[in-house]
Amino acid sequence: MKDERFILYVQTSDNPERQYSPLVLAQTAKAMGLNPQLYYLGQALRILLPGAAEKIKIGTFPSVAEMLQKTLQMGIEIDVCEASKQMLGWEKVNLIPGVKIVGAATLNDLALDASATMWF
Repeated sequence: MKDERFILYVQTSDNPERQYSPLVLAQTAKAMGLNPQLYYLGQALRILLPGAAEKIKIGTFPSVAEMLQKTLQMGIEIDVCEASKQMLGWEKVNLIPGVKIVGAATLNDLALDASATMWF
């Protein structure tokens, strides 16, 4: 059943310039009373390694690490694709605290439930 207030933001890239948009949009959606959620897959998982996001700071924005922390503090869930973890050869990996590793089918379920899905 579609949730008209649910927006899914899917991050697929580890490109520094592409990290801010889904985080800013998710935080804004939460402030608007919507139900945002983030899903990281593919190369994007590299950003969630401890220390990686601290190295990315563009313009006058806070670091990506600070943006991720604020996103989690706002109660916005960040899911991580288990299949992508395997694709990267990460049998065992420590990611930043607060993210949840989920199966690939989860993305399909989330996309079906969301009123909108945006890919980055």
